[in-house]
Amino acid sequence: MTRSKEALLPWFIPLLLIIFWQIFGMLGLISERVLPTPIAVVQAGIEKLVSGELLSAVSISAMRAFVGFAIGGGIGFLFGLLNGVSPAAEKMTDSTFQMARNIPHLALIPLVIAWFGIDEEAKIFLVAFGVAFPIYLNTLHGIRSVNPGLIEMGKIYGLKKLELYRTVILPGALPSILVGLRFALGIMWLTLIVAETISADSGIGYMAMDAREFYQLDVVVFCILVYAFLGKLSDSMAKWLEKRWLRWHPHHGTR
Repeated sequence: MTRSKEALLPWFIPLLLIIFWQIFGMLGLISERVLPTPIAVVQAGIEKLVSGELLSAVSISAMRAFVGFAIGGGIGFLFGLLNGVSPAAEKMTDSTFQMARNIPHLALIPLVIAWFGIDEEAKIFLVAFGVAFPIYLNTLHGIRSVNPGLIEMGKIYGLKKLELYRTVILPGALPSILVGLRFALGIMWLTLIVAETISADSGIGYMAMDAREFYQLDVVVFCILVYAFLGKLSDSMAKWLEKRWLRWHPHHGTR
């Protein structure tokens, strides 16, 4: 199979579904009041793009998502790193992390609204809370999975602690950390979708809820597709980092 055909293969099923969706809509088998056709959705998207609403909503939602991700991911990474190398720190903090991890973070929405209202802090808090745990668990697992023989060899070669972490432990833990990153990016958008549709006065979720009030289903579907596109874009960026940073790895770098 040529490289161009291989690149198009993942889009085959989505394109097929869109074609059938359009045909069924044109034949009246799917009512416009239930699900607008792809052409109607695209037209609604163009109107939002031309008016400037789309760019404004995407930039606000992306800001919330990545600020929350940076805070939650940073906390998860630091504690995963600390607990992975320090048994004392793990005994002190791991149980707390595990208890907090089992709280469904979206169930906190009523409480978060009571704390922060519908301001930016509420959405950022929910995103940060959601993404912290996958990053924490995968960082901890990655560090624990590093071959002890490699660490011992590093010590024999006279590597200092910091150098040992930088050249042996972190590279060894990186595949697991990147899995956590991709998982956390999915949770990031999922959390933001729910948070913005419940408590927001701007962003993609607000645009979707505003359109729902006026029964503009084409705009609602378009907003859902924008979320899907942003999620796919984030995942593609994580995969690009995976290929770049894991060139040395036999199961990642050669794919």
